[in-house]
Amino acid sequence: MDLVWILAVIFIFALGLLMASIIVLYILDATQTRHAIRHNYPVIGRFRNLFETLGTFFRQYFFAMDREEMPFNRAQRAWVYRAAKALNTNQSFGSTRDLRQTGTLLFVNCPFPMLEQDIAVPGPVTVGAGCREPYVTASVFNISGMSYGAISRPAIQALAAGAREAGCWLNTGEGGLAPEHLASGCDLVFQIGTAKYGVREPDGSLSDERLRAVAAYPQVRMFELKLSQGAKPGKGGILPAAKVTPEVASVRGIPIGVDSISPNRFPEIDSEEALLDLIAHVRDITGKPVGFKCVLGAYGWLDDLFSLICRRGIGSAPDFITLDSAEGGTGSAPVSLMDYMGLPLRESLPMLVDKLHEYGLHERVKVIASGKLINPADVAWALCVGADFVTSARGYMFALGCIQSLRCHTNHCPTGITTHDPRLQKGLDPTLKAERVAHYAREIVREVGIIAHSCGVGQPRQLGRMHCRIVGEDGRSLSLDELYPIPETRTEYLRAVR
Repeated sequence: MDLVWILAVIFIFALGLLMASIIVLYILDATQTRHAIRHNYPVIGRFRNLFETLGTFFRQYFFAMDREEMPFNRAQRAWVYRAAKALNTNQSFGSTRDLRQTGTLLFVNCPFPMLEQDIAVPGPVTVGAGCREPYVTASVFNISGMSYGAISRPAIQALAAGAREAGCWLNTGEGGLAPEHLASGCDLVFQIGTAKYGVREPDGSLSDERLRAVAAYPQVRMFELKLSQGAKPGKGGILPAAKVTPEVASVRGIPIGVDSISPNRFPEIDSEEALLDLIAHVRDITGKPVGFKCVLGAYGWLDDLFSLICRRGIGSAPDFITLDSAEGGTGSAPVSLMDYMGLPLRESLPMLVDKLHEYGLHERVKVIASGKLINPADVAWALCVGADFVTSARGYMFALGCIQSLRCHTNHCPTGITTHDPRLQKGLDPTLKAERVAHYAREIVREVGIIAHSCGVGQPRQLGRMHCRIVGEDGRSLSLDELYPIPETRTEYLRAVR
């Protein structure tokens, strides 16, 4: 009886405390005027924010269909997860894609597909043939820029080791060159952002001495000037103070625990002439291929740039152009830019490739496609249009275990990928995740190869626009070579580049 009496007292006390708390909250809500919902619906209105927060997770796991979510649906993520774990990616019964939707990709199978013994591996491509140290690689699907700071130390370790195992390159992102990038020995593309982290003077200008020091590492194969990126064209990189740890600050050359915000463009690049000048300067200092990353938007800009190259001479051209798109991702960006700025890759990639053909530069300037390309069909489409390489960041994040919780900017990533919280990082085993990164890279290339062989060509880079069709508004599909016919090189530019 004593125990029952004690439990009854505890229950009554707890109930009384709960009721008192509700009364206090009711009075506080009813008398405040800052939040209309809480004023009009005291206590109950407080659940609105909780339900908004939980709604993201409930939709992801309980309510959304396999192909409904954004930015990546469950079907897209599930394929990456299975590929990264080296599980069977086959599916039974039939496709769950709606093949009637406008924009749906369809690859055209050949009546006489390639036999297994005739299948070839992707051949080598030379970037920057005129450089002192050109880069020769057969890699098709590579790791896009994710800076140390935006993602965690174990994530960098896993990506670098996975890239080494898979034989693809890793872009450092704009945050500088960290020891974790170098430890595995993988090929690296060093990205120079507008703040020039890792190769800057104290006043923010480019340091030739530090540039030479980075280029001295043999595994740093190319340099990329980041003019803009997909999720925030016109806005510099944003790294919250909570992510600027002593290690990150040391690599970037910035103060510890202070928001790291890059300029929205290179102060020294205000024209096509200035862009080519800086490319030439970095190439002269490093001796390695130099290109730039951008999002296309302004009409006529490619004409201005490419005609200038033809006037200056083909040697002035960038060795590559990395084309990001409006679908690109980031750790943090204003929604107004993320949702509305820049051209999607479906429109901008054919535009870029066509202009290179028109000006006779398509052999000289290699094209790297980036922006929401995480599944084999995405990669195959980009190759059909004319890309030489494809890069992905979020695809490899899924391979690391990302669950699309959309908390990259908070330093509370539950999978340890985009956080510097030691407790959360412990869940990310670099050795295990490196294997998954490599599995994912290999499986992408293998299945793009399957698409290529079904189309009747021996390897992925032999895919062309005639091999892919897109469903139009009338429900009928149109071939890419009809939709985007490759232009003939204009005679005056053909003479110029020769």
